[in-house]
Amino acid sequence: MRDVIVIGAGAGGSVVAKELAGRGLDVLVLEAGGYADPETDWTHYENDANNPLTGFMRFGPADRSRPAWFRETPQNSLLWQLAGVGGTTQHYFGNSPRAYPGVFAGYDGSDAAAYDTAHLFPFTYADLVPYYEWVEATLPVHTAAMGTKESVFFRGCEKLGMALQTTKTTTADSYRPQENAILPPGGTAGRFSGHDDPRVQWPLATGCTFCGYCFQGCKHPAGAPRTMAAKRSADNSYMPMALTADAWSPHGKPVSLVTDAFVTRIRSEQRGGETVATGVSWRSVTTGEEHTEDARVVVLSAGCTENPRLWFNSGLPNPNDWVGRGYTDHYFDWVIGLFDDYTGSTKGAASAARADFPGRGGIMNVGLPPAIQQFALTFSDSGIRGQYGNGRGFTGPWDGPTGRLMGEELKEVLTHGADRLFNILIMTDDDVEPHNRATLSALPADEHGPVAKVEMRQRARSARTVANREFLARKAVEVVRAAGARKVFRIDWPPLILHVHSSMRMGLSERDSVLDDAAEARWVRRLFVADNSALANALGGPNPTLTSQAVATRTAEQIVRRYFGGEGWVRTESPVVSTDARVTRRFAQVAAN
Repeated sequence: MRDVIVIGAGAGGSVVAKELAGRGLDVLVLEAGGYADPETDWTHYENDANNPLTGFMRFGPADRSRPAWFRETPQNSLLWQLAGVGGTTQHYFGNSPRAYPGVFAGYDGSDAAAYDTAHLFPFTYADLVPYYEWVEATLPVHTAAMGTKESVFFRGCEKLGMALQTTKTTTADSYRPQENAILPPGGTAGRFSGHDDPRVQWPLATGCTFCGYCFQGCKHPAGAPRTMAAKRSADNSYMPMALTADAWSPHGKPVSLVTDAFVTRIRSEQRGGETVATGVSWRSVTTGEEHTEDARVVVLSAGCTENPRLWFNSGLPNPNDWVGRGYTDHYFDWVIGLFDDYTGSTKGAASAARADFPGRGGIMNVGLPPAIQQFALTFSDSGIRGQYGNGRGFTGPWDGPTGRLMGEELKEVLTHGADRLFNILIMTDDDVEPHNRATLSALPADEHGPVAKVEMRQRARSARTVANREFLARKAVEVVRAAGARKVFRIDWPPLILHVHSSMRMGLSERDSVLDDAAEARWVRRLFVADNSALANALGGPNPTLTSQAVATRTAEQIVRRYFGGEGWVRTESPVVSTDARVTRRFAQVAAN
């Protein structure tokens, strides 16, 4: 029998596995996808990377000759989740802002009423700060390296007279460099371009090389040890630490990792009138062989869509009907400016500047490679600009109605090149709403059981959410115009289900939450959840990965306290950084075997 089985090796699962392995527990991690080698498996070709059906960054088997796994999405949307070690952090931007204090219990600031007050975290912001600091030191998180596109963003903010934020905790409207989990450029990095140029290869170059392909997984500097890759996605940071725990922790025991292992059932039994998790059943994606494993504790970290699916397929109790509900994304949108001058949009880390508006959300600059840039311009809930009578096509301080560009207008914009464009992404503090949910589809099951259905009622958002998005879109237009854009477009995106939270939410009340304040399931003992689905709400709008990892660290401590007779360590010990030489040396040995 294992001490702990972790289902999923993404942002949250890898954190829990690393922390528990560091305390000497016997941990098994089961990951449905593979563990890619970026040097041999990844390219900079955008369709090869990002095609949701055939790309190497998809939700599907590691063997790309086999079809992607299916989910039902009845609305106009795109559910963008990755399989494999590292999960969706393989293509995240590394942005690591903290949540706004107003989304936690006990907050009494002047803006306390501006948040989703019905769905607060069941602990205070001060309670989580030591866990933020632990994760920030482990990854590590730095102030972002910046380039031309960031200077454009700052120029707009300064001309509007906005305040500059200099702390990690956001309490007022302000702008700042991003805090991101990307190693700063060192040596010759950022001074030259080209994957084959020795000056951008390890060890002449270290950290971010400014190649601009963050969205396709970071494999830079070329030739660097996996643990020294610039972007600290979970496959480069937490999972290598989990696999080498005996090298960096005096108590450590390396985790066992099995890839291509799709968990089909959480096993449970009745003890003293309670349902208790006892292990899992899983299926080899490659051979179809079925296995079972027993454990004292099970940790569910398969994401906001697959966690509810596995819960329902396991027949676990759902007395308040909240499993899968509150499936909360960020109500994204784009404001895109066309400039006469070079903006450097395709160069450097994808986003290194942001502005925050507590109680409403945030905006951030985003540089995109050409094909993803085209996607951002043409994915719209309004339809083609001015051509559809669907009740949208909003007008405002931007040029023309919202909607996708096409024809001569699109040709004119792209003729200038992506480096004459400037993008701002809107991230809204949207509400937890029960009608947005993941459940089981009535369509035919796949080899792993009934598949998930995700319902996102884009046009039934709360009045607060809609008002927040409109406020942020107008702020973004002000920034872009102040920075010097000669034409500004607003796209009106449908749900891009990427920043998604809360489908297994922790909460203050048993009426509308699945997890208690330790992230243990209320109705299944010894079953914990550790990923974005455990978050109580949409954080006020900031990117969710850092908060998810901080909460997962807290959850690891709660597991040790409740079931293994130990104490917490975050407030009494110092973290080991994931770039520690002991991790690099031992991980090279692990990879070689």
